[in-house]
Amino acid sequence: MADAGTVTRAQPAPEGAVDAPTRASRLRFWRSPADQPRWARPALLAVAALAAVIYGWQVRHAGYAEYYAVAVRSMSVSWRAFLFGAFDPGATVTVDKLAGAFLPQALSARVFGFHPWSVALPQVVEGVVSVLVLYRLVRRWCGAPAGLLAAAMFALTPIVASMFGHPMEDAALTMCLVLAADAFVAALAGGRTGRLVLAGVWVGLGFQAKMLQSWLVLPAFALTWLAFAPASRRRRLGQVALAGAATVAVSLAWVLLLTVVPAGDRPYVDGTTNDSAVAMVFGYNGLDRFGAHVPGTVESGFTTPDPTGATDAAASPAGSWHKLVDPGYATQIGWLYPLALAGLVVGLLRHRRAGRADPVRAGFVLWGGWLATAVVVFSGMTLTHRAYLATLAPPLAALAAAGVVLSWRALRDRWVTWLLPAVLLVQLVWTAHLAGRYAGFLPWLTWPALATAAAATVALVVVGHRPERPRWASAARSWRAVAALGVVAVLAVPAAWGLSVLDRRYAGTAFEAGAGPSGPVGLALDADTTDTLTAPRRRLDDYLLAHRDGARYVAATSSWRTASQFMLPTGQPFLPLGGYSGLVPQPTLAELRALVDAGELRFVLLGGVGGLGTTDSELSRIMTWVLSSCREVPAAEHGGGDELLVHRCGPGS
Repeated sequence: MADAGTVTRAQPAPEGAVDAPTRASRLRFWRSPADQPRWARPALLAVAALAAVIYGWQVRHAGYAEYYAVAVRSMSVSWRAFLFGAFDPGATVTVDKLAGAFLPQALSARVFGFHPWSVALPQVVEGVVSVLVLYRLVRRWCGAPAGLLAAAMFALTPIVASMFGHPMEDAALTMCLVLAADAFVAALAGGRTGRLVLAGVWVGLGFQAKMLQSWLVLPAFALTWLAFAPASRRRRLGQVALAGAATVAVSLAWVLLLTVVPAGDRPYVDGTTNDSAVAMVFGYNGLDRFGAHVPGTVESGFTTPDPTGATDAAASPAGSWHKLVDPGYATQIGWLYPLALAGLVVGLLRHRRAGRADPVRAGFVLWGGWLATAVVVFSGMTLTHRAYLATLAPPLAALAAAGVVLSWRALRDRWVTWLLPAVLLVQLVWTAHLAGRYAGFLPWLTWPALATAAAATVALVVVGHRPERPRWASAARSWRAVAALGVVAVLAVPAAWGLSVLDRRYAGTAFEAGAGPSGPVGLALDADTTDTLTAPRRRLDDYLLAHRDGARYVAATSSWRTASQFMLPTGQPFLPLGGYSGLVPQPTLAELRALVDAGELRFVLLGGVGGLGTTDSELSRIMTWVLSSCREVPAAEHGGGDELLVHRCGPGS
């Protein structure tokens, strides 16, 4: 095994003979390049194939995150809705987040049709790409063994295994951040400005997927570049400023679009009372997550039901600084905590005397800075879904892989023979602690695996402390097998939790994504969502279409949930009132009456789930006007049952 950071270069081909080997090597993609071990590429392809199976196994039953699935449906039938990230096909109101993560889903639905699997398919692809890129990134930094181990650890992290099989924004965010780190490490190797700017672009695209969460990597990027980039201080500062400008420009592109386009020519910005994209991004989806209400936003981030109607059992208050080690979260993201911490500490100590431009030490600062920043932020904010923590998975996997490799080398070179046994022991205790909280999950695997890891740890202590004498030579040569057995055994339990997404009982719904027994055991993956109209809704839909009289909207509804019952299966232009929370003044009563007077709206549906608003909200005033000024259509006439009150407004009312 080569030392960390060293790369064996292939000899250049003779002039005139370059193209043929290049074409042949591309055709034989399963063979490792000359600068990698022969086993590296086949092993990587096996890990990538395993990841594809894990992420895609339940893709036909991935279900919908209903609120966002309606937006994807709308964006798949309307390019205007696609451009502005609108909730409805008529593009009257945006979703309450940036729509970057939903754009691939909308394109997939436009190509393959709107189905649970077509909406989830982009996340499967994003997951496989993340695995492949993470391998390349860690290989450049710490060698092929660490790269392969990091890719496997990442792929089998429970929340990662679940997230990439569901239509969630965190999948696109995670992929963008891994690609950003890959470009950053490539830039750092030669101080290349272009690659650094590319890293900033990827962070900006991650912002389009999940907003401020993407910026969590920026402190680590800036610190690592300023400390280790091979350039003068002035040049380093200029490069960071240029990359930062690219990051901000890409991040705020959608915000700028909705700021410069006149309000009458674009959708209303959901989550706000002042129609401001800045308020939605940095207030409603930013400071509000830390309990600080920003004027101009509605207080719906954590005071109203989740967009899917689901409640995550792992939700914690903002002041719970220990939440990341609680079993509800740690079993989804935190199995590798001891290995990652060991890798960070040992790596920094091992390379403390390296030169300023040492890429290996820079890598430990990069991953450690990313992890530390994310831990501090997540510990201080309210978390409603485990998938938020998926951005911890890349640094945890990279540092844990480095910890295993460094401990392995320490035992091999006999410079710290106790290091690997110590690391395995701590990891063993932590794994037993987490697994013990859910002792009924796979006991036939958990406890034999931990017993095997304990035996291997003891054997390593014996091998490491025996004198180098002939009678102990055979035992000394067997340490590799014992060490490998210990590592595999101690990682078998978290791997089993990741693989549990193959069992539908543990796969969860889109916003309850969480593999293993702390996930929503027994819930159907597509619970509470549907892509077909029920018989009463079909009859009501037929009635509304038959009496639409050329109106722009089929009907207005008093909540997005009511609208979703029609828009999700049909993609028809219904007008939701009040935005996601029911508190958004879109449309106003005056605007609604103008639509009725212009013949663009004939029907208003009241009732159903949600849509109550408050007594002084615009939605409340609209409902009062509808009840007093529009004719109620009897249920016997529209045939849709009496759950929804159907009112006809305007001429003939």
